[in-house]
Amino acid sequence: MQSYWMQMTDTATALELRETAMPQPGAQQLLLRMRAAALNRGEFVVGHGLHGQAGSWKAIGGEGAGEVVAVGAEVRRFKPGDRVMGRCAGAFSEFALIDEAEAMGVPAGLSWDEAASVAMTFLVAFDMLVLQGRLEAGDWVLVNGVSSGVGVASLQLAKVLGAKVIGTSGSADKLALLRPLGLDVAICSRSPDFAAAVLEATEQQGADLVVNTVGGTVFAENIRAMAFEGRLATVGYVDGVVQAELDLAALHARRLTLFGVSNKQRTKAQRAAAVPRFVAEVLPHIAAGRIRPQIDQVFDFARLADAKARMEAGGHVGKIVLRMPAAA
Repeated sequence: MQSYWMQMTDTATALELRETAMPQPGAQQLLLRMRAAALNRGEFVVGHGLHGQAGSWKAIGGEGAGEVVAVGAEVRRFKPGDRVMGRCAGAFSEFALIDEAEAMGVPAGLSWDEAASVAMTFLVAFDMLVLQGRLEAGDWVLVNGVSSGVGVASLQLAKVLGAKVIGTSGSADKLALLRPLGLDVAICSRSPDFAAAVLEATEQQGADLVVNTVGGTVFAENIRAMAFEGRLATVGYVDGVVQAELDLAALHARRLTLFGVSNKQRTKAQRAAAVPRFVAEVLPHIAAGRIRPQIDQVFDFARLADAKARMEAGGHVGKIVLRMPAAA
């Protein structure tokens, strides 16, 4: 089978398409004939640590969707022929393994491209907004870099949960594309100068929950934009800035909560623990069409380098998808 591998050094990445052996499912795994897989920026950002040791080659792709071909001896919830989506290693391949604990059935009516775009960003959004963020209906949510995959998923999930959403982006065109998804307030800016606009939009209350997909350059401004007992989720640092000023007086007086959202150091069991709640609480919204994964562009399997380049250029709104070769 064909499978994409990547080598990451301290300064660059290299892609290679290899012919590799068909994987065999372990006792609690499914073998999928992949139909589509989605790109995630963290996989390609030098310094994020998601790829492994610098200089090593690794099969890449972190989420996707496909048909079950075979199941391990202890698998009980799925059988060959089922349509499945979820987080899985080596997803940019014709076939890939997925742990049963991470696997979710694809709702009827959801395309392969859409199904491939659900797991990573929406599970992260669920972690930020619900599990750690304690989002309530009526809350104000501020999303830095709202046009990113995680940003769009956070917007969509926040809206179905009854929140109001403020989004920042350096592109007015991107913000306009997100209006139909329910973006309440759009702030067009590439600089950390949005706190005044957030306070004005919220009648000087500030944001109850902040989703920082950008990094250290906007951290201090997010603190200035937060409400009493506000929560700040840091989910990425695409700006490469990992140090920031912290106003301890604001943290103390306003009883702020700061937390990170990452799977880097979690065990497989920890990563999978939220999946049942996600299936119960979020998947019904997707199945009913209240949430529809936002697809930016779909690339054929041979064009992973082009898909990666589009992601790195930052011109996308929502998810970039790699579509697998047609089944033989």
